[in-house]
This record gives sequence, structure tokens and C-alpha cells, in this order.
Amino acid sequence: MDYIVDRGTNPNSVTIGRAHPTQPGEAVNQINAWARKATNKLIDTVIDGGLPADTDVVVANAVYFKGKWKDPFTKALTKTGKFHRLDGAAVDASFMQRGTYYDTGDYIACHDGFKVLRLPYDDERRRSPASPPPPPSTPRFSLCVFLPDALDGLWDLLDEIASTPGFLQAKLPTRHASVGELKLPKFKLTFSGDIAGVLRGLGLDATFSDREADFSKMVEDDGGRRPLSMRSLVHKAVIEVNEEGTEAAASAINMVCGMSMTPEPRPVPVDFVADHPFAFFVIEETTGAVVFAGHVLDPSSTAGALDDDDDDDEFVVMGCLRYLLDRCMAFVGV
Repeated sequence: MDYIVDRGTNPNSVTIGRAHPTQPGEAVNQINAWARKATNKLIDTVIDGGLPADTDVVVANAVYFKGKWKDPFTKALTKTGKFHRLDGAAVDASFMQRGTYYDTGDYIACHDGFKVLRLPYDDERRRSPASPPPPPSTPRFSLCVFLPDALDGLWDLLDEIASTPGFLQAKLPTRHASVGELKLPKFKLTFSGDIAGVLRGLGLDATFSDREADFSKMVEDDGGRRPLSMRSLVHKAVIEVNEEGTEAAASAINMVCGMSMTPEPRPVPVDFVADHPFAFFVIEETTGAVVFAGHVLDPSSTAGALDDDDDDDEFVVMGCLRYLLDRCMAFVGV
């Protein structure tokens, strides 16, 4: 079978050629080298170990994101505090903070049972000297943090996000808020797992069936080999949020509250203290697309994995949450 290549104008596309099956080790090395380059070394390997002997084609994609805050946090204000996990335990975490009554470009919306914080990233799009700068009120990307009021309210909040069409976009803050106490933990999450089972649960069984799978637009069958079907879909993702901004990469191988309506009085400051599990979304503002999504259960831990008890897992993915993947097809493949 020959792989049909259509790289278009994507500079990050890569074709390994025929290094596999005659040189499977070299194929793995080339694929992993591509992943390191495409993700600025955040993801070191896409394939750990070797490839199964019956592998004919490996399809990989990657996305890399690095955003600096429009209003960076001051490192000197970062302090250690307690983060309360779902199991009731408290762990030490480094909390980024704003000064009291800090007036920034941040947005906070208060809803029944939860708050949403929107932190815009600085717009660093490359423009020609003649191009006018974008309006300051329209950042290209933002980090949106959904924080339940209850310490153990994350799963209920995620259920609501997944089961209510348009919920995510409808609940995002749209106006500046006067921020009182703002504390957000620094975190770095790494996730790795095979999400083939999740896709099967969503009804994508044909892709994994030798009889029903159809990859004819990707490969040409010379008649001498078995039909192609998907065996696994390995997803790896890394995201780091600190005082400067956010750096993230992923690879898949296969209400405003407290605002006074009177013109003179100062708005009542809104507190946003993320000292218990929350969900986050990196959103592209023009389209509303979710670029990265995840949830933080313990910012002192970096590891994440996919297992049968996934409620205990940290999870970060490209355009979807595992918890949402299990419930709503619309969150797949942003």
C-alpha cells in the first residue's frame, strides 16, 4: 500500500516514507523527532517503545501553543497555599496572585454554583508595518477557568457543560470586572493515553473494523495486503500555566457580578480563588474554538494517565475533555 500524501501549505506536515516495516525502529525515531520539533520539545515522544508488527501506517498530528498574559502576574506575589483535592486532602501549591483591587483586563462572570475567569493573552500576531493593530478589547486567545463554588463540584459542573448545548460559550465573561482577591495555582500537566476505547464508546466502531473501515482516500491498495483499520489512537498533551502565560502542546497519533449600574460608586470587587478542582479551556476568541481543555485536580502533581478510574486523573487534551468525550460528541476534534 502506498500512502497518499497531500501536505498542502502546512509546514509542519511530515512524511516518513517507507522506513517501516523494514526499519520500524528508524520510523519510531523519525516520528518522535518530528513530535519534538513540532511541539518545541514539550512532547519528547509520541511512540514509546516499538510499533506493533502489523502496523502499516502511522498518522500523527500536533499543535503547539505559547501565550503570554496580556497582564502578567508578578512573580514576587506568588505564594504557597493550600489546594483542596476531591478526596478532602490539602496539598501545597504555588498560587499566582494579583494585588488587592487590581484593575486589569481580566473578566469574571458569576453564575449559579460557579464562577468563570477569563484571562486574555497578549496578541502577538505578526503584522506588516502598514497593518493596524487589532482592537485592544479583542484578544485572539484567552484562558477561561470554570471554578465551582463547592469544593467537590467539578464533576457536576462538567456534566452541565457537556449536557447543555452552547453552555460553554454562553457562560463566558464578556465585560471587565473589578477583581478583589485573585489566586490561581501554577500548574503543569502531562497526559498520555490511548483513547480508542473512548471513540468506540461514541459509536466510531467502523474505524476499528477490518471489514467496515475505509481508508481508501489515504492509501492505495495494491491488492496484496490486508485491509487497513485503526488499532489505537494515542493522545499526549502537556500544558504549563505560570506567571508569564501558558505553554501547551498536544499530539495525537491517530455574568459579570458585583457591577453597579450607578455611574459613580466603585464596583464591588469580585474574588476568584481557585483553591479546589476546576476546569480550564484555552479558547480562540474569533471562532470560539476550544484549542486546549482540561481539569486540575491537584496542581502539585504533573502526571496524568487514562485508566478505568479516570475521575482520579488529571487530564488535558487538544480540544476536548475525557470527561466530556464520554458524554458529548461535539467536544471531539476541535
